[in-house]
Amino acid sequence: MAMVMAESIVGLVVILMLVLIILFILLACRPWRFFFSSPQHRQIKVGDLERPLISDDIGSVQSQVNDLPTNQLLEVLHPQAEENISSPRTQGLACKQKLPSTDEHSNQGANLVLDVISDPSEDVPVGHTIKRTLVAKCPVEERKHVKRERTNNQLPFIAENDSPQEPGLTGSSLSLEVISGPSCGLRCSLLSTNTAKLPVTLGRVSPSDLLVKDSEVSGKHALINWNTNKLKWELVDMGSLNGTLLNSQAVQHPDSGSRHKSEPFELASGDIITLGTTSKVSVEISPLVECQIPFGVGIASDSMALRRGGRKLPMEDVCYYQWPLPGVEQFGLFGICDGHGGAEASKAASKILPEMVANILSVSEKRQKVLSLCDASDVLRDAFCQTEASMNHQYEGCTATVLLVWAHGPEDFFAQCANVGDSACFVSIGGKQIKMTEDHRITNKSERIRLNETGEPLRDGETRLCGMNLARMLGDKFLKEQDLRFTSEPYISQVVHIEKASKAFALLASDGLWDVISIKKAMQLVFQMRDNYSADGDNFAEKVANFILDEARSLRTKDNTSIIFVDFATTSTSRTDSCKSCS
Repeated sequence: MAMVMAESIVGLVVILMLVLIILFILLACRPWRFFFSSPQHRQIKVGDLERPLISDDIGSVQSQVNDLPTNQLLEVLHPQAEENISSPRTQGLACKQKLPSTDEHSNQGANLVLDVISDPSEDVPVGHTIKRTLVAKCPVEERKHVKRERTNNQLPFIAENDSPQEPGLTGSSLSLEVISGPSCGLRCSLLSTNTAKLPVTLGRVSPSDLLVKDSEVSGKHALINWNTNKLKWELVDMGSLNGTLLNSQAVQHPDSGSRHKSEPFELASGDIITLGTTSKVSVEISPLVECQIPFGVGIASDSMALRRGGRKLPMEDVCYYQWPLPGVEQFGLFGICDGHGGAEASKAASKILPEMVANILSVSEKRQKVLSLCDASDVLRDAFCQTEASMNHQYEGCTATVLLVWAHGPEDFFAQCANVGDSACFVSIGGKQIKMTEDHRITNKSERIRLNETGEPLRDGETRLCGMNLARMLGDKFLKEQDLRFTSEPYISQVVHIEKASKAFALLASDGLWDVISIKKAMQLVFQMRDNYSADGDNFAEKVANFILDEARSLRTKDNTSIIFVDFATTSTSRTDSCKSCS
């Protein structure tokens, strides 16, 4: 009998617990709210504010918004009033930037607007996880790259009746740089006139043009193409798994679960493209200008990897050229900066150094002195000195090798080189090679002589100073304060006279190339390419640069490798940007 009573008590306790659990669930979920409230006219109070969430009169909503206090601004839009970029997944709560007000002082308050969008045809079940896109403020990393704001913070949807904003513009240059994520520092640039390389593809696997090694990036994630009708660059999501964002706004097919291509969205300079969640790509767009380059130029670079199939090394090289220099039509500059301790110093030097050279040559007296004496030593020395003074990199530095070229008539040129570090340049004239740089590694004999003359000679077998194998560089201010033997004083080469008939060429490269290929071997590769592609004048320089880069890759170089090939025997006339860079 006692056992029967015990079982009854246990059963009652179990039943009571189940009832309590059910009551708790009901109180927590409040299912009756779906039956006793109108989905079209729910009320929300914000302070003393009480108004319907949905209004059929969009104009009245806008007027109400303008009359609200800025610290209590609440905006509710009808779903049909949303722009085409709205995703079905964002039904629910979303956060976006405040709409511009007609009151110029109203922007000083809060800058967030709450969207509460209800769709009676699609109720979200209790316990269902909603994928939300919260767009408040761009992160600091993005804000420093975004150079312009879009109206109402919305993506510019490309409609069929859109017309180009700049009818006179017939092309542009697109530069992409990965600014965060595993492939940070990777760059890619392309001209809209180079249709053979369009569209630009972004993805995790080859043959993507911008190869982003990020597990959250799809194999074929997105593409960028040039719209010849609109004269604009456009971004398209290829149905990626983790989606694409443009300035923190989703770019995807209206049917977000279909994994189909999205509609094209216009790009502008300063935009930030987010692939997945961690890899962000900055966009730089510059117009093309009519420019006649009196010689062929090819640029190629690769960050390389320590082992075959391994992860790419961080890219710290920057190679660039400008022809002509701004305001100095007779002069052009070619340069390579190889960073150490990071890429910031090389990026800074590659921007500052050409500016300094152009500024010095813009002075008529100094320019005429160069042209009359056929010597730019003072210009190059002053430019390096001013660049070093402008850089404030305490723990990062870079090599710098620049080749200054100026025209003396349509068929004659002069060239002079300056460098610090171990990135090298040589010129071939009539089959004779001329080395234009000096190696500033501590193991080099000439550099050891200079160091010994400073009053603090090197010890036998000493190959490094403060852990560095270089004694000359830009940046590294901390090291230069600790040891006065470090310097930014450049080596200046002799001036060489180049005639177009001599079939001369110049080759600049970072140490990643010279670690595996000698100058003699590099010359042989150029002559081999000339024998095979002598008739292909337009793309010859580019083919040579990539051919030499492929050779360095096959020889398993283990350092960033950047190459600039200048072919003085050819002439190219095309619409191009006057300044190119690659890193």
